[in-house]
Amino acid sequence: LSRAVSLSILLLCPYFKTNWFQVLNWICCVIELQAHEQFEEPKLEAVRENNVELVQDILKELSPIAHSSQAADELVRILKEPHFQSLLETHDSVASKNYETPPPSPCSFMDAALNNQPVPPDAVRMVGIRKVSGEHLGVTFRVENGELVIARILHGGMIDQQGLLHVGDIIKEVNGKEVGNDPKVLQEMLKEASGSVVLKILPSYQEPHTARQAFVKCHFDYDPSHDNLIPCKEAGLSFNSGDILQIFNQEDLNWWQACHIEGGSAGLIPSQLLEEKRKAFVKRDLELATAGPLCAGMGGKKKKRMMYLTTKNAEFDRHELKIYEEVAKVPPFRRKTLVLIGAQGVGRRSLKNKLMVSDSQRYGTTIPFTSRKPKVDERDGQMYSFMTRSEMECDIKNGRFLEHGEYDGNFYGTKISSIHEVMDTGKICILDVNPQALKVLRTSEFLPYVVFIEAPDYEVLKAMNRSAIELGVVTKQMTDSELKRTVDESERIKRAYGHYFDLCIINDGHEAAFRTLRSALEKLTTEQQWVPVNWVF
Repeated sequence: LSRAVSLSILLLCPYFKTNWFQVLNWICCVIELQAHEQFEEPKLEAVRENNVELVQDILKELSPIAHSSQAADELVRILKEPHFQSLLETHDSVASKNYETPPPSPCSFMDAALNNQPVPPDAVRMVGIRKVSGEHLGVTFRVENGELVIARILHGGMIDQQGLLHVGDIIKEVNGKEVGNDPKVLQEMLKEASGSVVLKILPSYQEPHTARQAFVKCHFDYDPSHDNLIPCKEAGLSFNSGDILQIFNQEDLNWWQACHIEGGSAGLIPSQLLEEKRKAFVKRDLELATAGPLCAGMGGKKKKRMMYLTTKNAEFDRHELKIYEEVAKVPPFRRKTLVLIGAQGVGRRSLKNKLMVSDSQRYGTTIPFTSRKPKVDERDGQMYSFMTRSEMECDIKNGRFLEHGEYDGNFYGTKISSIHEVMDTGKICILDVNPQALKVLRTSEFLPYVVFIEAPDYEVLKAMNRSAIELGVVTKQMTDSELKRTVDESERIKRAYGHYFDLCIINDGHEAAFRTLRSALEKLTTEQQWVPVNWVF
């Protein structure tokens, strides 16, 4: 606007009955009218380039009357608004240059059928990238109708940050050279390129959408350099069992995009479906059934015959594939139960008793139920809770027992209601159970902290048993076959149920193992925790 127009507005202002927004509306109409008059010209130009200076002049002329006129004061505040000032500055910076009408894009590479169709001016785009040799761009390609198409763009990579390329874009040339139809050749071409890299692309014009993000706990080790199925090894993300990953994109059926929660670049990992298919063809070494029941005695004439913990149950566990588990991060909280898992004779019961003695106000445990007759000096509810055989069989049939078994013709078991009784007192219920029970316990109902007490190697375990006998802690010396069976059983349990464990402690010394366990329990009340997402939602 010229100064004459501006001053005319000021002179007419007293005649407005409403507010100064009508003035601004009139300014817009004048600008539109002047732009209309120049519509026929081939060159587009702004009316003027110094609107910031014009507004400053207007503000100087309004200052003397701003204190006495409410309308003038309102206009001054509008013109001083940061957003309005930024708009004027942007307009002036753009107005300082002239923009010619862009020429039509070259489409010589398109076939005759496409050439006969109307093509938008930006049908072909040139995208410039600066990179160093060997740097991965974070993009993979696929062949579609004989052309190389962008298959995926890795979250956080160079291409993703620039936002110039999109999934579905067709790559035609790199630095003026045709790319052909081999994704590996194109990847090598881009990897070795350095400095300025210019890509000729045919945009896909696909509507972008926000992918669902999630956090998962990994239950297997992965190294992309050893994976023959991954489309680009350099784009893969390695991880170990127990790592927490953030999943950014799960659109591809076979490959997800993820990164470690500690930071770093995103990469490709096998999807749940792909890894399940791959593991379905690999024989798993989890033959728990061949070793007998996990709770079998170490020796002696009497043997336990488990009903719930049967070989059929172990066979079911062999076919349970755990790839990823969706988790959520929650504030510090105290768990309701502490579940100790381990092989027979590894020291679970000693750690449980030591914890309860150290803080009886915080920890409690259940009293097992049995169908046998009480002895003369036994009281109901002290060491055992006594039931009739028919009562126990009825409760077992109705699913009221967490686990149960038969020993010397009598039933023994842990009732689920007894766990609730301990939790209701405000104590953490310590459970020394078999690993199959974790499928029942690992829910929001019990909120367990699962600790695996792992056996040390054979020689260390043998020395610990000898030392315990000398100190009078135990009276029975384990045979070599029993020691070996404990070590082997510990390894099998870890392989079969490791995805359930929150903590693993190698019990190569009772005092050290106890300190580690107690320290981990204290951290639960002060540090944030990753828990299964179904505990939260």
